[in-house]
Amino acid sequence: MDIINRLKEEIERMDTLSRKEDVGEVVEVKDGVLKIRGLLNAENQEVITIENNGQEKKGLIVSVEEENVGAILFDNCENIKQGDIVRGTKKTLFVPVGEEFLGRVINAIGKPIDGKEKINAQDFYPAEKIAPSVMEREPISTPLYTGIKIIDSLIPVGRGQRELFLGDRSVPKTDIALDVILNQKNEQNRPICIYVEIGGREANLSQQIKFLKEKGALDYTIIVSASSSSPSSLRYLAPYTGMAMAEYFRDKGKDVLIIFDNLTNHAFSWREISLILRRPPGREAYPGDIFYLHSRLLERAGRFSEKWNNGSITALPIIETLEGNISAYIPTNVISICDGQIYFDNNLYLKGDRPGINIGLSVSRVGSSAQTKAMKRVSGNLKLELAQFRELENFLQFVDEVDPETKEKIEKGRILVKALSQKEHEPLSFEKQTVIIFAAVKGLLSKLKTENDVRKFERDFYYEIEQKNPGIFRDIKEKKELSPGNEAELEVIIKNILERHELSEN
Repeated sequence: MDIINRLKEEIERMDTLSRKEDVGEVVEVKDGVLKIRGLLNAENQEVITIENNGQEKKGLIVSVEEENVGAILFDNCENIKQGDIVRGTKKTLFVPVGEEFLGRVINAIGKPIDGKEKINAQDFYPAEKIAPSVMEREPISTPLYTGIKIIDSLIPVGRGQRELFLGDRSVPKTDIALDVILNQKNEQNRPICIYVEIGGREANLSQQIKFLKEKGALDYTIIVSASSSSPSSLRYLAPYTGMAMAEYFRDKGKDVLIIFDNLTNHAFSWREISLILRRPPGREAYPGDIFYLHSRLLERAGRFSEKWNNGSITALPIIETLEGNISAYIPTNVISICDGQIYFDNNLYLKGDRPGINIGLSVSRVGSSAQTKAMKRVSGNLKLELAQFRELENFLQFVDEVDPETKEKIEKGRILVKALSQKEHEPLSFEKQTVIIFAAVKGLLSKLKTENDVRKFERDFYYEIEQKNPGIFRDIKEKKELSPGNEAELEVIIKNILERHELSEN
């Protein structure tokens, strides 16, 4: 009875204290996640302080229930124990932002982890923020060139768009995303790039940082890292910190490209936190608010009006599928939030198609609005011809002979696939993409038989234009159009190169 009475007295004392000062105490701590009793006036996304051995550690409330409050820690939880006092601050989480972060690697709460000097940020932005309304947005009409031929011609990405990258773990989605960052190096009105790494290996991140640095792309890039060795709390916070960084530059009227790699691991971390807090699990053991987790993040991207200085945030989230299953819970959630998706098909990749994008399952809901007149002109029927080729290719598995017309379509389709294939880390400028797609669509490359022939022709083609007809590239780049005069010049150049190839072979 004495024990029961003492417990009742302790509960009454804590209730009285919490009503006066909004104080609680730690009931349970596990993997950076706290259960707290008290904090009667607690609010979701409120920053809290935990008194531990004379020091104060900070955390964030992520769950408010009838009897308990769930929170995550920003630091390690080694010394935190049951009974530690917790106090509410009535403040939300603000993260440091600014130009000083360009070229740096930071953790999920904005602290540098690259071994360089401390960052003295002057500005702070909220990690969680309500997305601007529809009336504060502008139509997406400016292309963001990825440097990937098949994307820029068939699944264009506009500045302010949310375009999902999804595919199996074995398909190099991250490498393609890094190529998009690399391609911004020589672009006019170059966007600020932010790469958010969630749950990846530290060794892989080191290689990615080295690659961006060697290519000169790190100077305009911020890397937010929450690797697999980070606690689930930091993996949960990382994308919101990255988005706060993006909003800082957007408010200055700049264009921003932000890559979330990957949101599957982000969902895993939220599921882990929710299960520790014993929140009711739903489909695939995810909590019921898993859709809201990503929607409130990605809806902050877009092209914005004068209120936001006409800035934009382009989001490229990455989702990992299991054996090509795009109808799983998390992929379908994020597909419904985004303005389109690019599906990297493992079967195409294994066949040798690079970058192995499945045109039938990929779509851009912005479409030709984010394309220039030059690209529209050369790629108008490209998707239809590729789709017909894939159908005919499947049909050929069951027949031995085909009529001449079908054979001609198949040969042209093979040339198109070879012309659109591209090695990793070799992004192409918009004007080079335009001329090679023009050559393939016009059927001018029918004499080329192998992929090596196409690659050799492509190198000679670019060289010939740069050395003898630089005005073609200049006109396409400045006017964004491919004139009939340019087309006639290109046909002559193509004819001359193919004749030289024939003579060299003979």
